[in-house]
Amino acid sequence: MTAQPDPTQCSARVSLVQKRRSLLWRVLRAVSVTLVGGLFVLLVLQVVHHGRGTRLVKDVRSGRNPAAPSFDLSVIWPHTETWPRELRSAVVDSKVSLRELRGYPVVINFWASWCGPCKAEASRLTDAARLHSRRVVFLGIDVQDFKGDARKFLREFDTNYVSLRDGSGSTFSDYGLTGVPETYWIDSQGRDHSPRSWARSDTRSRSPLGCSGRSSGP
Repeated sequence: MTAQPDPTQCSARVSLVQKRRSLLWRVLRAVSVTLVGGLFVLLVLQVVHHGRGTRLVKDVRSGRNPAAPSFDLSVIWPHTETWPRELRSAVVDSKVSLRELRGYPVVINFWASWCGPCKAEASRLTDAARLHSRRVVFLGIDVQDFKGDARKFLREFDTNYVSLRDGSGSTFSDYGLTGVPETYWIDSQGRDHSPRSWARSDTRSRSPLGCSGRSSGP
């Protein structure tokens, strides 16, 4: 004779399954809300950074020379041989901020290892850094790149100045950039001047270093 299932036990099992499903649903819903919230925050930050960059480029083009956006980025190439001696200790903690370089003019070059024009201008930048050694701080900022490829690029061109990594792209956006290469001149007081594209041959103006360049930007 086949034993009949206990209705009480069946009801308990069904209730347990329903509770588990309900718990799983609540967890999934919470995760979804968290992800959506995170994406929204990232979108807001991206819009904010883009807005800052757009204003910066507008101000620079109008001749206002605004304060350069600050940054604090990781060092991927700690070569300081062309830097002023008193600034060389800035790389000791493997990070460099713009405020640490105050007191000297700074040439910031945004680049990437996959960028053809970046390769074309690399030797010119190292020559300029050597020419203005200890008087002007040359600084590279690698964007949208892999660390290994970036270091291989720097070794290939025997880069004689420090290069940083902008992994998040926030500094790239803060400076109003849409592509590479792009070079900014920052004066000794931390004021931003026209972005320069050193790789272009149809130059129409001159940077404070006397290196040809043409204003560009979005």
